[in-house]
Amino acid sequence: MLDGNAPLSIRQQCGLLAIPRSMYYYHPTPRQDDTELANVIHEIWLEMPFYGYRRIAAELTRRGKAVNHKCVSRLMGAMNIMALYPKPKTTITMPDHKIYPYLLRDVKVAYPNKAWSTDITYIKLPGGFVYLVALIDIFSRYVLTWRISNTLDRSFCLDMLAHGLEQGKPEIINTDQGCQFTSIDWIDMVESNGILVSMDGRGRWADNVFIERLWRTIKYEHVYLYSFNTVTELKQSMGEFIGIYNTKRLHQSLGYRTPAEVYLNRAV
Repeated sequence: MLDGNAPLSIRQQCGLLAIPRSMYYYHPTPRQDDTELANVIHEIWLEMPFYGYRRIAAELTRRGKAVNHKCVSRLMGAMNIMALYPKPKTTITMPDHKIYPYLLRDVKVAYPNKAWSTDITYIKLPGGFVYLVALIDIFSRYVLTWRISNTLDRSFCLDMLAHGLEQGKPEIINTDQGCQFTSIDWIDMVESNGILVSMDGRGRWADNVFIERLWRTIKYEHVYLYSFNTVTELKQSMGEFIGIYNTKRLHQSLGYRTPAEVYLNRAV
């Protein structure tokens, strides 16, 4: 196309090329990466799990990040998080999968390997979301094993469980009602090792509160402080952080000992 100093006007040039003038003046703006925004949204949701996308958008505005509520809704949908209040369906389940009762209500977990807990959380990378699953000993808060995957296929959960069972066997394993943990493969692996299956009540995130606290620690003390461009970078860094969490991070609830010291019953 000729520039503005050519004998023909912009209107004439566009007319000859049969394109609208708006195309001439249009300068595309690169879309800002959503990684930082997604992390802030998740941070707000962890603080206020009963917030929906409109109130999270309002909180972002209060923090100086004016974001359309539709954008917040899109990112929350991609992270599979929503306001935690009673509603018809808060957990994706498989209709033909058996749901087991919650076995830890009013049960005192007083020693290692009495009960383990597992769950899946979401971490935003520039290329999309990845999924972190971890298995913890409830009494000691010790992270027995973990896996990261770019899909929600149950195989990475089964691989994690198999590795965890190489280290010990609990009396109970508690999960939510997600399809990974109600699958026949998962239930068979748990029960074939003589372990009782326990599941949160639908919509009761507090039933699995100990691993929810682990997610909060991982997000606030690690994920939100660094930038990860690839899954490989995240895996390496996550391994280093969980090692610190297990062997160096003191827990007030454990009498200022580390999870490894409590789980292994010796100084680490």
